Amino acid sequence: MTRTVDRGTGRYVRATAAVTALGTVWCLAYLTVGAGSEALSYVFVPIGGVLATAAVLDKVRNRAGLDPVARRFWRAVLLSVGVMTIGYAWLAVDMLTHAAEARTRSMPIAAAGCVAAGFGFALWALVRVPVAPTGGVERWRVLLDRTIAFLGSAAVLWYVGLAPMLSAREPWSRQATLLVGLGFLAAAGAAAKVSYIVCGPVDRLAMRLIAASGGVPAGAVAVLAVQFGYVATIPAQSIVMPLAPVLITLGVAVQGRADRGLRPDRGRKGVLLPYLAIVAVDVPLIAVAFGAPLRWPVRVALIATVAVTALVTVRQYVASRENARLLRNTREQEERLQYEVSHDGLTGLANRALFRDRLAAALTTTGPTAVLLVDLDDFKVVNDLLGHGVGDRLLLSVARLLQTEAGAAGLPVRVGGDEFAVLLTDGGTDPEELAGRLLTALTRPISEHRLLVQASIGIAVAAPGATVDSVLLNADVAMYTAKERGKAGFVRYADGMREPVLAHMQLGGELRRALENDEFRVVYQPIVRLDDGRLIGVEALVRWHHPVRGVVGPAEFIPAAERTGLIVPLGRFVLRETCGQASAWLAEFGPEALAEAGLNVSARQLHDPDFVAEVTAALTDSGLPCERLVLEVTESAVLRGQQVSRALHELDRMGIRLALDDFGTGESSLSLLRAFPAAIIKLDKSFVDGIEIDDGGPVTPDARQAVARAVIQLAGALGLATVAEGIESAEQVAVLRELGYTVGQGYFLGEPMTADGVSRLLAVQRKAAPGPHPGGQRNSDRSGLSLYRA
Repeated sequence: MTRTVDRGTGRYVRATAAVTALGTVWCLAYLTVGAGSEALSYVFVPIGGVLATAAVLDKVRNRAGLDPVARRFWRAVLLSVGVMTIGYAWLAVDMLTHAAEARTRSMPIAAAGCVAAGFGFALWALVRVPVAPTGGVERWRVLLDRTIAFLGSAAVLWYVGLAPMLSAREPWSRQATLLVGLGFLAAAGAAAKVSYIVCGPVDRLAMRLIAASGGVPAGAVAVLAVQFGYVATIPAQSIVMPLAPVLITLGVAVQGRADRGLRPDRGRKGVLLPYLAIVAVDVPLIAVAFGAPLRWPVRVALIATVAVTALVTVRQYVASRENARLLRNTREQEERLQYEVSHDGLTGLANRALFRDRLAAALTTTGPTAVLLVDLDDFKVVNDLLGHGVGDRLLLSVARLLQTEAGAAGLPVRVGGDEFAVLLTDGGTDPEELAGRLLTALTRPISEHRLLVQASIGIAVAAPGATVDSVLLNADVAMYTAKERGKAGFVRYADGMREPVLAHMQLGGELRRALENDEFRVVYQPIVRLDDGRLIGVEALVRWHHPVRGVVGPAEFIPAAERTGLIVPLGRFVLRETCGQASAWLAEFGPEALAEAGLNVSARQLHDPDFVAEVTAALTDSGLPCERLVLEVTESAVLRGQQVSRALHELDRMGIRLALDDFGTGESSLSLLRAFPAAIIKLDKSFVDGIEIDDGGPVTPDARQAVARAVIQLAGALGLATVAEGIESAEQVAVLRELGYTVGQGYFLGEPMTADGVSRLLAVQRKAAPGPHPGGQRNSDRSGLSLYRA
């Protein structure tokens, strides 16, 4: 349909051009051989107007691809062209019926009114098209620019076109002069409006063509009237004025191409228009300078020139103010960006980048330079238990405390996360004395939540020739050493301190390589019944078979794995190995041979949102029943936030049994048993050591036995199973049995061994004469499998 309409618009353009060409041929014939009557010159405009009206009507009827704003514009244009065509048709009829008076007869008032109304509708159409959206100073700038452009264009059109018509030796009628003036007004208004219209549904070139359909003929008619008098009526009516319908149909065609995306509007906003108007308004001044008489038309043009000059002055003042504001805003933005780049967004302290710059500058001087690296101890617990919002406010309070204690002598810095620093370049401040003040201040509750927080502080004093990296590394080593010594203290870096710490730090890289090279092995420590030594379960333990150092114990590499996060993939490896091996034992020796296989789970693993899914996948892939798996967690791990609690309860609902490891060593053991879905309590080795003898220590055997007795009584009251850890002698077995313990583990009962070693034990156990089922009724009703209780 669009293609059909465009083809029809092309026919209208050709038809209106043919009318203009026909009028030109007739005019030449009339002026040369006197063909026809002068009244015939008036028929070409209404004929072209009918064609232009039909073209606009087709555009309005074509709703496909036409925006409501564009449709509203073209409706107004249709009304304008239609009314003007009626006016010119009225004029043609009047001239044809009074052919003898055609040269001197004035345009009928009604016909002139129709044409004037048409110009009004055209101006109304242009005014309603939205301009570029602006606000504030920009809105006033655009308004001044448009006013300057309008006055400049109007002054030139007045001086060159309309004023000469009024003072010509053969003055035209008032109706004709009014219509020419309206054409000039439309042209000047369009020039001031169209250049500021944004890229929108109404094509700007189409609007310019519509405006030119009034301005171009009006200008040409004015020139002809001044130069040739009444004789100019014939070429004006037959050649010049029929150009208006041609321009209108061209505007319709251009809008059609724009609707199909063939003429993208680049949205320029008339930047040069005010300057062109200033140049144009100087034309009357130049004419006067070259001797033109200073009559009243020139005076009107000069008044317009003065008005334009005044507006330009105001415009420049507004521009200068705006430029000053923009420069000020740019400067403020640069300062703000510089501040944001060099300061921490949460606390407002200097950040790592500014810290390094200031430290580098300080090292170029001969003055003393010291760095305090402050790391909050166990800050992650605050985030986990109380939320990140509370943690952020705690960091803000620590930042304020650093600013207060450091004063003007130091630069407080937030290095990142919960790590801060203070740069001292004032020799009058002792870094150790400042560290002591900071630790003392942290012994009091801070932040609006009145929280207690501790910190480990590393101090490094720059030696001659030190670099930024060496000073920061020394401070980091000292801070790490402070944490290793029990936290909540400070350590000043000393020579020789770096090597062991760096070796421990480098252990993380070796652990990653070990995981990739499959250097870890899983061994299993037996869990046995104390009455007959029957194997009823195993605890999986991991060992590192280092290619150079040999077998590395977990006490050496597990803390590094925890710190680096490698405990997650390492724990995943142990979990899959244990489930797979336990399933193999179950298939080989039957369901009564081994009740369960347990392994330790760290808090870091429980924080992993994928941990429960990983346990589920390991059980599914291995085929091990859920009730055969025991996950051992420490009290400190249980207290690590909502994510950990959700994971533990979900595992419990799956049927996996949870054991509270190292029971009695924490601070909230009793309360944990109410909130934590434990099935097993493992008595810590510290309460088993010396339970049978008096070793001269501060705790007597009676006291140790009292604790062990209290634990098993508590477990019995809560319906929980118990395991005694760290059994190293027959005497300890005897005492524990007297206290009521039926299951234990330790080097006396069985050292950690390979899977083959466990298989041999199970094979021997199967060959032995079958006795009663090991154990009685299990605590939970989730399975009929027997457990530890006799």
